Amino acid sequence: MKAIIINRYGDSNVLQYTEIEKPIPQGKEVLIKIMAAGINPIDWKIRRGMLKIATGNKFPLQLGFDYGGIIVEKGSQVEQFQIGDEVFGFLNQLPGRTYAEYAIIPASLLVKKPHNQSFIEAAATPLAASTALQVLRDFGNIQAGNRILVNGASGGVGSFAVQIGKIFSAQVDGVCSSKNIDYVTSLGADKVIDYTQEDWRKTEQKYDIIFDAVAKSSFWHCRQLLKPQGTYITTLPNPGIILLNYLGAWLPQKGKLIFFAQAQASDWQFLKEAIESGKLTVRIDRTYTFSQVVEAHNYSESERVRGKIVLIPD
Repeated sequence: MKAIIINRYGDSNVLQYTEIEKPIPQGKEVLIKIMAAGINPIDWKIRRGMLKIATGNKFPLQLGFDYGGIIVEKGSQVEQFQIGDEVFGFLNQLPGRTYAEYAIIPASLLVKKPHNQSFIEAAATPLAASTALQVLRDFGNIQAGNRILVNGASGGVGSFAVQIGKIFSAQVDGVCSSKNIDYVTSLGADKVIDYTQEDWRKTEQKYDIIFDAVAKSSFWHCRQLLKPQGTYITTLPNPGIILLNYLGAWLPQKGKLIFFAQAQASDWQFLKEAIESGKLTVRIDRTYTFSQVVEAHNYSESERVRGKIVLIPD
């Protein structure tokens, strides 16, 4: 089968679309024919070597976490799914392996694809939407009537966070650029702040949760916007943000980090039901074939993405 691998860390030119051995499912595993694979910032951070403390220096490495696909083989202990089932989800193992024609997935990490989503839409959903859900529900302890702010509201994770905030009956303010105001408004944001026209960190509004989905600020710079028991959360920490949040950790309940969402089929079931009821949608910015992965990663790193980028087989 063909898959996208890297043999060293580096820029997008280290990505190779090449032949590798097709895996065989064992026990409680299934073999998925990948119909689409979502691109997330963690993919190119792994490619650059930014997470090599976890991924090591043993090559080749496969990439990719999100998937939408069809079960084509299954292990002897898999009973709840059948060959031909259409499923979606994301892997919980670094560095990933869904940028491929086929991938082995534990049956415990499968949920049937929403009936009203294409494979492309399904592959764009799990990691970003799970991150937004876990940030707000588990880290932020979101409650009805809370006031929350999402920085990066037009991006992959941020766009889900706006919608999930509304599912939990919160008041949601979204921060984005001028060109994305209409889009973020369409997601349900109660107020949209154009960061090209005003510094959102100087607003007088107080928030229960500030979710910095693009890591462009820090707890230290946002602390004055938080209510007494408010929480600042970011998913893309850099060394400076880690330091500032570490210092901020001396103030109880104020600063938190979430590095990577936990793969939980129960969360995907929640998301599936929200999608099928029309409460949650995904915007596909661009779709690329596997052989166009270099171009796809370059675009993902450009910070111009509105919604999600997805790879599909050639």
